[in-house]
Amino acid sequence: MSMTHCPKWGPAFQNTLLGIYTFEILVKLIARGIWAGPFYFFGDSWNWLDFSVTLFEHISRYSPLNFISVFRIVRNLRILKIIPLNQGMKSFVAILIHCLKKLTVVIILTVFFLSVFSLIGMGLFMGNLKHKCLRWPQENETDMLNNRTGNPYYIRETENFYYLEGERYALLCGNRSDASQCPEGYVCVKAGVNPDDGYTNFDSFGWALLALFRLMTQDYPEALYHQILYASGKVYMIFFVVISFWFAFYIASLFLGLLAISYEEEKQTAAEKATVDQEFQKSLPELQEGKITAETKTVQIEMKKRLSTSMITSLDALDGATVSHKEVSELKNSRQRCPFCWYRFAKTFLIWDCSPCWLKLKEFVYRIIMDPFTDLFLTICIILNINFLALEHYPMSLETSNILSIGNMVFIGIFTTEMIFKIIAMHPYGYFQVGWNIYDSLIVFHGLAELYLTHFHGLAILRSFRVLRIFRLGRYWPTFKILMLTLCNSVVALKDLVLLLFTFMFFSAVVGLNLYGSNYKKHVCNINEDCQLPHWHMRDFFHSFLNVFRILCGEWIETLWDCFKVAGQFSCIPFYMMVILIGKLLILYLFLALIISFSSYKPATTDEENHEAKNLQRAMARIKKGINYVLSKILCKKQNVLKETMDNISDVYVKENISDHTLSELSNTQDFLKDKEKSNGTEKNTMTENESQSLIPSPSVSETVPIASEESDIENPDNKEIQSKSGDGSSKEKVKQSSSSECSTVDIVLSEEEMVYEREKPKHLRNVYERRSSSAQISRGPKKGKIWQNIRKTCCKIVENSCFKCFIGLVTLLSTGALAFEDIYTDQRKTIKILLEYADMIFTYIFILEMLLKWMAYGFKAYFTTGWYKLDFMVVIVFCLSLIGKSREELKPLVSIKFLRALRVLSQFEKMKVVVSALIKTTLPTLSVFLVCLMIWLAFGIIGVHLFAGKFYECIDPTSGERFPLSEVMNRSQCETLVFNESMPWENAKLNFDNVGISFLSLLQVATFNGWITIMNSAVDSTDVDMQPHFENNIYMYCYFIDFIIIGLLLPLSMLIGAIVANFHKHKIKQGGSNIFITVKQKKQYRALKKLMYEDSQKPVPLPENKFQRFIFDLVTSRVFNIIIMTLICFQAITIMIQSDEQSPKIDTALFWINSVYVVLYIGECVLKLIVFHCNYFTSGWNIFDFMVVVFSITGLFLPLTVGDYLVSPSLVQLILLSRTIHVLHPEKGLKLFHNLLLPLMLSLPALLNISLLIFLIMFIYAIFGMYNFAYVKKEAGIDDMSNFETFGSSMLCLFRVTIFAGWDGMLNAIFNSKWSDCDPDKINPGTQVRGDCGNPFLGIIYFVSYILLTRLIIVNMYIVVVMEFLNIASKKKAKTLSEEDFRKFFQVWKRFDPDRTQYIDSSKLSDFAAALDPPLFMAKPNKGQLVAMDLPMAAGDRIHCLDVLLALTKRVLGKDLSMEKVLSEIESGFTLANTFKITYEPITTTLKRKQEVVSATIIQRAYKSYRLRQNDKNTSDTHMIDGDREVQAIKEDSYIDKAEGVSIIQSPI
Repeated sequence: MSMTHCPKWGPAFQNTLLGIYTFEILVKLIARGIWAGPFYFFGDSWNWLDFSVTLFEHISRYSPLNFISVFRIVRNLRILKIIPLNQGMKSFVAILIHCLKKLTVVIILTVFFLSVFSLIGMGLFMGNLKHKCLRWPQENETDMLNNRTGNPYYIRETENFYYLEGERYALLCGNRSDASQCPEGYVCVKAGVNPDDGYTNFDSFGWALLALFRLMTQDYPEALYHQILYASGKVYMIFFVVISFWFAFYIASLFLGLLAISYEEEKQTAAEKATVDQEFQKSLPELQEGKITAETKTVQIEMKKRLSTSMITSLDALDGATVSHKEVSELKNSRQRCPFCWYRFAKTFLIWDCSPCWLKLKEFVYRIIMDPFTDLFLTICIILNINFLALEHYPMSLETSNILSIGNMVFIGIFTTEMIFKIIAMHPYGYFQVGWNIYDSLIVFHGLAELYLTHFHGLAILRSFRVLRIFRLGRYWPTFKILMLTLCNSVVALKDLVLLLFTFMFFSAVVGLNLYGSNYKKHVCNINEDCQLPHWHMRDFFHSFLNVFRILCGEWIETLWDCFKVAGQFSCIPFYMMVILIGKLLILYLFLALIISFSSYKPATTDEENHEAKNLQRAMARIKKGINYVLSKILCKKQNVLKETMDNISDVYVKENISDHTLSELSNTQDFLKDKEKSNGTEKNTMTENESQSLIPSPSVSETVPIASEESDIENPDNKEIQSKSGDGSSKEKVKQSSSSECSTVDIVLSEEEMVYEREKPKHLRNVYERRSSSAQISRGPKKGKIWQNIRKTCCKIVENSCFKCFIGLVTLLSTGALAFEDIYTDQRKTIKILLEYADMIFTYIFILEMLLKWMAYGFKAYFTTGWYKLDFMVVIVFCLSLIGKSREELKPLVSIKFLRALRVLSQFEKMKVVVSALIKTTLPTLSVFLVCLMIWLAFGIIGVHLFAGKFYECIDPTSGERFPLSEVMNRSQCETLVFNESMPWENAKLNFDNVGISFLSLLQVATFNGWITIMNSAVDSTDVDMQPHFENNIYMYCYFIDFIIIGLLLPLSMLIGAIVANFHKHKIKQGGSNIFITVKQKKQYRALKKLMYEDSQKPVPLPENKFQRFIFDLVTSRVFNIIIMTLICFQAITIMIQSDEQSPKIDTALFWINSVYVVLYIGECVLKLIVFHCNYFTSGWNIFDFMVVVFSITGLFLPLTVGDYLVSPSLVQLILLSRTIHVLHPEKGLKLFHNLLLPLMLSLPALLNISLLIFLIMFIYAIFGMYNFAYVKKEAGIDDMSNFETFGSSMLCLFRVTIFAGWDGMLNAIFNSKWSDCDPDKINPGTQVRGDCGNPFLGIIYFVSYILLTRLIIVNMYIVVVMEFLNIASKKKAKTLSEEDFRKFFQVWKRFDPDRTQYIDSSKLSDFAAALDPPLFMAKPNKGQLVAMDLPMAAGDRIHCLDVLLALTKRVLGKDLSMEKVLSEIESGFTLANTFKITYEPITTTLKRKQEVVSATIIQRAYKSYRLRQNDKNTSDTHMIDGDREVQAIKEDSYIDKAEGVSIIQSPI
């Protein structure tokens, strides 16, 4: 099936296979039956597939009809036959089908929003992409008019359009001021076709839907982004921001959340099955198992003795530990893979214990090779070897090449020696029992083979396998080992899913080949002017498979356009949609499975570290100990002097400070001094560094802080003595608070010895955050100290004042916002420039004053113990440096660091602080995981250097900008000998693999799928160094990039996200399950938001007394009326769907009247509700929204009639009316499933807003930095009139593109222009003194890479927040518990059945009430029997109280739980507190008793009936006729009684 050209034996082979498949079906039909029995043939869906494919293949092969040839494609479904043959793949297919059922609601929601946004796009951009700059004749006005009206061919002439240099399509333009403007001599007109050969537009609903689907999948969005901004204006950036957030973030989060739930459910099911299997295995006979276990343990003990004695080299132990291998083989024959002869061979030849001299040598070598310093030496060698591998580059001098070659041989020698020594020390048998030793030996054998085979032609690729040495670090790196084990286990567990994914890719490639392969050959000229196939096509199986892989990576729109050109639109879209939807589902499920497996990652503990890792720690400890010993010898004299001083200090401390500290503190201090003396200053205090620098006071010690006494009175209002615990917490003493302070002038009067003591005493005795006691303590000090203390009190009051904090926050925002005005036009705006200069000075002085006040209030040292204050200090330094830079010309570069001023926002707002601290908690512990991922990238980078270094150079034709064909230029020398030598250089691609650094950047572009197609095309076309590239000369280099995307992108990304999820979950548990990205105040808002989402937003409206109003009230509140309005909204949306650009005037007129009808109908709805609800109409937000829609619709309908269509767009009314589609999300009137899907987003809003603020701040800082450094870069590639760094708005547009990975490679390419051939460093920029338009490549790389890493890290946490909230809601629904939301829903439903709020409902309504509840309290009908069994109390009038119903339903949900009684009591007490006016009642019966009464009454009535019948039979024959009449009458009466009895039963409580 995958062959393009079938061989001669192909038809015969296909007929043979067809015969086999037919015979298989016939056998199964006979064996299983056609349509009878439990295992009939057609009862299995896979048999249906086999039967259908075989039938269609027979029809297509033997039918003479031509139209049946389409059935030949159906035979490709036979590839899927491999699925039922593999039980694992078959189970995964069932799981994915189950996931699709769960995803149905999300898919419907996605299609709904895609349709809505497509209609909005039609209203905003219909026909705009046809606006182009047209050259207008200037000879005379008459010709121009004739050309405008009478010559339609003039507009179609493409040479009259304006084209930018190197662009294929004409420049788009718009009539808005912020849209693209045409150059002089050109006019913006609507002419020609849409961009991308007419495939990109919003002129109809179908094309708009395709464009929105493209934006949702984020495929080549930068092109559409630019086209819209050029044609419509920059203001429509909001449209793209909303779409990116809604689809690329929220809808993706919903898919991830539901898939994660499905995966967890399947995991639980598998765990339950495993438990059952284990129980079944435990039921096996225990005697036989015990016997085998005992014998196996005996063998293992003997083998351990054997191996250990061989290592210790003890001859006596070695002889005593010999075991009969025959017995071992007999006992473990079923568990051994190797035959007995192998063990005999291993004992004879692989365990070397021949002579005592050899054993002594082995013992000596063992001590050397197992020494900690040996492992340290080997680790250093591995790191150096990695550095040598990374130093290879192009071009490389001969001397550097020789050094690297010699280094390679040295490292091979070291590793070979290590292997030999370890074989000697451990015996070959023991050496190869360790997996890492086998890996090391393979590396050694590869290195030795490379030395001899490298010079042979075609074997130079062996150099690439040197990167395997990088992973030798895993032996000494426990984190690497754990991650690799987790990865291996995950891949093994998901092998069937991976096989299913590749099966689908193979199937899609074959289908694409059979559908479009011949079309690419016939219509290739539609794609390429030279009639040459491009790199990406489906002419053969390999290219078709690559095309499918590209589609799954998210790059599909460009190949879809090519498919349109060769095969048509209706043929290509179904295939592409199938590949995208099914393939994305498989990839997402695999990705989630990997993330969940890595989310259980935990850093390696000391116990889990292997021998080599512990050896490294021992070696480092010895080195550290030696350094400390040398330092102690050098500083011996100083330590002796210090010892004498500290002895004196102890006495001074006991005498003078006995009143200031507890006895326990004194003992702790003396112990500390003793330890200090013993260690000679080499040992640290027992307190951790975090505790010593923490701003939180320790509860075990008494601490002081230099703040006002009024502030301490808040914590100690009685101003009494404070109790201080002893060191062990057992004794307490009342002591007076210290009046001394580190930062006060009291410290100045201390003696020299006291000053020495203050420097040497423990930090926890000098902590500055314990409140000062009373002012009476301060009065004991000198007068100057009292004045200074009062000054500090005043400063503290100022800095702690809320008004001062608000003022500083306002100044911070103003100083940050002022940076946005410093663009390239600042020099032309003199007034603004002067204002900004004065503002900088004022801001600097304010922040310096604030810093000085805090120094005086908190103390200098205390100020710098807080990280946020350190940040403020750094920002103050930035302010000062920027002012200094303005004063002197030589220091002007200091002005460019002003962008750091915005960092002060972090320290001024609590929301920012919470997000930053949470990000640090979730990401810092993953640093080791990030390093492991970096090592994987390093390996691919080194391989890329070996494969492509120096091979991306090419000779470019300067006139066309294309590469010379191989027939004209074959190598570099021919390129340099051409006639136009200077203008045709031998150019290198800007992104290449010439060194490891640029390789990392190229791999980053491949990982972000930006510019990766260009890089892959260059790699595939590469030939050799200094050789002209040739089209697909090295086609199998695609495999390098496929391997990188799978191994270097998917797996490391799963590792990182899994580790972040694990940390997020851990810290969330620490905070009691609350979100770690919200503040304390926002947690209260979170609870209020929960209540708002579950409670009715609209207050109950009183029923009108007027009959007419009551009729209208019943009408507008009925379900039918709501359905009619929703149907009207849908029809209105359909009306917009049928529109298109350049439609006839008749259709425009018809649409105008249709819209008028919709407006009238909406006005009627609004009037009806106003008649009924009066002022209560405006108490609902939905009604206010509808009223505004009606008002704006009327305005939009009549305003164009007065001012014209040029000022008001005709589509305005349609867009306003379309906004009513939001009613679908109404929690009561709309679809309830949609409301449930929106719930995680609404509950995550506080955290998302906090994270979004941080992202905006980062974008702001980087935008300012870009304005300072890249404002004058030459406009080409990704930097143009719309996206540039000239102004703040344009910089934000650029950064938004980088945030969504939309063409950041083009902007980086423009910044790479730093040579004379690419830019002009002396170019004069009008209006400024800055010269040149060159970029800074090094700064640009740091700029974009750092921004991408930061934003991706934050966005990943945003995904985690929403998905975790989704999982949290789902877990609560599954759990057998009741939440506040369930009780709120209960009372909401109760209000509908008890509108008068009597707390009672009639027993006849109980069944409907129970069926109207939401799970888990919900009881589906028929439920009367269950409700009777609850034995609910009933009051007079057959009424039931709400509390009784709630308690009964709660008891039903919780079951026989131990905590049930507690929950019921809490519910009852809570209800009593919430309803203090509770109506008292006395139950007269229960539902069960009433049912028994009804049954008893029925039995009595039937008995009475039978008695009457018997009495009538005893009457005499004389009165037979009369009695007969009476009997008939009695029977009628009895039947009437039976009917009445049935009615009474129906009207009974149940």
